[in-house]
Amino acid sequence: MIVKMSKVEIAGPRELLEKVLYLLQESGHLQIEPSTKGFIEKKDAVYIDSFLPDKGTMSERFFLEDLKGKIDELFSYLPKIPIKKSYIDPRPIIDTISETLQQHLLSCREMSQKKDTLRKELAELDRYNIFLDSIESLLNGLRRTPDTDLIGLTLRDPESVELLNKFLTKQVEGKFDLRTSTASDGTIVGLIAIDREMSDKIKSTLSDKDIPEFKFPFSFEGLSFFQKIELLRKRITGICSDIEALEMQLDSFATKWGSIYERVREWIGESLSVLNAAGSVFETRMCFLIYGWMAYEGVDALRTKLSSDFSGKVVLEEMEISEEDLDRMPVILKNPLYFKPFELFTKILPLPRYSSYDPTPFIGIFFPLFFGMILGDAGYGLILISLSLFMIKRFKKKIYVSDAAKILFISSLYTFLFGIIYGELFGDLGHRLFGLKPLLVERRTSIMPMLYFSVTVGVVHILLGSFLGFVSAFRRKMKREALCKLLNLLVIICILFLIASLFGLFPVLLTRPIVLAILFLSPFLLFAGGLLAPLELMKSIGNIISYARIMAIGLTSVLLAYVANRLAGMTGDIITGIVVATLIHLLNLIIGVFAPTIHSLRLHYVEFFTKFIEPGGRKFEPFRKEEEISH
Repeated sequence: MIVKMSKVEIAGPRELLEKVLYLLQESGHLQIEPSTKGFIEKKDAVYIDSFLPDKGTMSERFFLEDLKGKIDELFSYLPKIPIKKSYIDPRPIIDTISETLQQHLLSCREMSQKKDTLRKELAELDRYNIFLDSIESLLNGLRRTPDTDLIGLTLRDPESVELLNKFLTKQVEGKFDLRTSTASDGTIVGLIAIDREMSDKIKSTLSDKDIPEFKFPFSFEGLSFFQKIELLRKRITGICSDIEALEMQLDSFATKWGSIYERVREWIGESLSVLNAAGSVFETRMCFLIYGWMAYEGVDALRTKLSSDFSGKVVLEEMEISEEDLDRMPVILKNPLYFKPFELFTKILPLPRYSSYDPTPFIGIFFPLFFGMILGDAGYGLILISLSLFMIKRFKKKIYVSDAAKILFISSLYTFLFGIIYGELFGDLGHRLFGLKPLLVERRTSIMPMLYFSVTVGVVHILLGSFLGFVSAFRRKMKREALCKLLNLLVIICILFLIASLFGLFPVLLTRPIVLAILFLSPFLLFAGGLLAPLELMKSIGNIISYARIMAIGLTSVLLAYVANRLAGMTGDIITGIVVATLIHLLNLIIGVFAPTIHSLRLHYVEFFTKFIEPGGRKFEPFRKEEEISH
């Protein structure tokens, strides 16, 4: 439902403006209008100006924005950990907080930069880690003497190992020890133990053959291979320890100070919001004027609150709403508990104008009905009821999923109800096992009656939409449009009566008067709607016919259910039959959820809502705290 709105004016002494704005922010019920259009008459505009902040206010704004920027930077250095909510009032100690913040920011910035530097170094040393892990097993059993040198290598493929072995055998006459291992990244790591006096020659020759020695950091030059490995491990361990220590310091800082600075940031946001709102305030020589919109039901409470808190010095008055205001008035959608979940579907649509209708109740009434008419199987309904109840309980805190589950639950009840009416329980399984019979009609064999029923539903739906379109145009005093919609509605009714008489559903004697009525109304329809009026009329007739999809999609579902049961019986084996039937019924159920949803929404969005919903509404954006907005 679209909430009834009020157009209000709040006035009081200029010195109370800041306190009034804080009160309005706390209540969160008023949308402040920055424009005087529709609020101030031209003869009064001479005495009213936009509110101009003084130098002190501008200095305060710059100070708070700078402080907020520093706090945001501080939090960028801190870990994301849960913090307790603080209730301190920052205003009396804001100067002290500013000085302390500067010191904390420098300290945390330094720790964060140091941590980033260490992480970069650790990332660079990470490739050495892979090499170290690979040669760990190769070092076992190697002799560690002053005359022995070790050469680390990375090889391209297993064939390189054999070629390297032949080359070393030829160069040093077998006085070497070659060991290889496969690293975690898939490369082959080699380790050569050789006499030190031959080491330089072998390294140079290997480099010429594109088998370079594994290089350690430049600062490790002059150390033996074992010393390099040991120093590298110590450095990696040291870096990890230093990073861990820095993270513990930042964690400790965030635990101790995070809640305080979060509260300060929140307070700064509130203060800046108030200062920004002051830019939408108007003033005379002695008082301020605030114009805006709010829900009608909250006016008296806010008026009483302002009067009591400011001893009658601040007053709230409702202003007369003009026709022009209807296009500017913000929109609040508020629905009862039953219809609330269906807002999930209406949020897809543009917001309706204040003078239009909230589409939510219409979807809440007709969507489950169409869904049940299409799926219409008591067995499927029971499964979906169980599934929806599980989802409602399981995803209680996830609003969108919970709302979707509630919609599914309501639609499943209609599915079960129509399943009883059609006599369907997993197709004809209910008839076979329990003797279940249709209460009114059997869909599988009554194609024409179901077609009539579906089109009749379409007639009711489209006529309702057309009537609401007429009412909407009449309320907006758009006489020509209202007349066009009324004549279009009357001509559609006449055509429907004419068609019904041709099928024997209406007395044939009235055919002639109905034709004369159509001929009589047609010129007026052309006058009111122009040359496009006949096209709009044909479009409405086409919209009604499109409701035949309810019968067609429902027939597809019931036939697939019957096929599942027939195939199960043809298998000749109980277990195989159950598996086959279950799989086909499961497929039918999945299709039976998505197809009715898509086509039911299409009937609303395309055929129904276009008749009377006016998009382009202005969203209600009250002046309130940022925390409330996020919720």
